[in-house]
Amino acid sequence: MELLSVDALDTTQLIALAAALGWASGLRLYAVLAITGLVGYAGWVQLPPGLQLLQHPAMLAGSGFMLFVEFFADKIPGLDSLWDLIHTAVRIPAGAALAAAVFGADHATAAALAALLGGTLAATSHVAKATTRAALNTSPEPFSNIAMSLLGDLAVPSMLWLAFAHPALAIAGVAIAFVGMLVLVWVLSKFLARVWMRLRMLLGVTSSPAAGGDGAAGT
Repeated sequence: MELLSVDALDTTQLIALAAALGWASGLRLYAVLAITGLVGYAGWVQLPPGLQLLQHPAMLAGSGFMLFVEFFADKIPGLDSLWDLIHTAVRIPAGAALAAAVFGADHATAAALAALLGGTLAATSHVAKATTRAALNTSPEPFSNIAMSLLGDLAVPSMLWLAFAHPALAIAGVAIAFVGMLVLVWVLSKFLARVWMRLRMLLGVTSSPAAGGDGAAGT
């Protein structure tokens, strides 16, 4: 593969890479770190200076180990939702930071806009993923969880590949995924709200005033 220099990347390619990194970070942060670092370390792509830290052997070892852990944790019902909850504070700022690093400190305005873009995309994909997995966890069978997890395992490297090889398609793909995920979150949040209300009813939890209040007032 011909090396791609950051100086040779046009605006479309830079935006595509920033968008893909932000969106994918909300799904599989450690896969993003490991894959991006690996393609730079192998010499397949010359990463922008702000991302070259990812190709350091120590960084590759750390991200590779966490990728291994996440691969299995994301396929266990219940544990997957706990993993998502813990990483709420990690994936979103990481997506913003990675997107900003595409442009670097020499392009402060572009980096700030990229950070906003990356953080928004990471937040959307993270919430969509967490909501979907929470909805799937209402079913006792584990196969749907595993299927959705494998879909995420495939989606992240595919989107990163598009960002490097076909940036226009990557931008279109991220835009479509962004809209689709917003709709998904809206639909599933209503479903989870109904499940929560049914659970409260089964447990006998109500929001009415404490029993006996009216009787006490009438004495």
